[in-house]
Amino acid sequence: QVLLVESGGGLVQAGGSLRLSCAASGGTFSRFTMGWFRQAPGKEREFVAHITWSGSNTRYADFVKGRFTISRDNAKNTVYLQMNSLTPEDTAVYYCAASMRISGVYTRSSAYNYWGQGTQVTVSS
Repeated sequence: QVLLVESGGGLVQAGGSLRLSCAASGGTFSRFTMGWFRQAPGKEREFVAHITWSGSNTRYADFVKGRFTISRDNAKNTVYLQMNSLTPEDTAVYYCAASMRISGVYTRSSAYNYWGQGTQVTVSS
């Protein structure tokens, strides 16, 4: 069983930055594609970013390109999401997820086998 624990969320003013972390345990982290998703109140969960096992390939949702950066440290079993230039529209619960699939559509939540409990990000105007 893989356990994912997010941290780093909080309250920040518009234009500010946050760095989310997701620590994994119970599995071979270096084999997972890792993703970040978010869910705002009243909205469906949406893809934010993903990173392949080696870190060589990343993909972002259009609404975060140039502002967010996903990275990973396989030695620490941790994936990160650096979020800059935050806006109130970024307010949501952010979830990390791990996929054991060798291939898949990693922008879809169905591609992921394990999920964290989420961390709240609130951006004030």
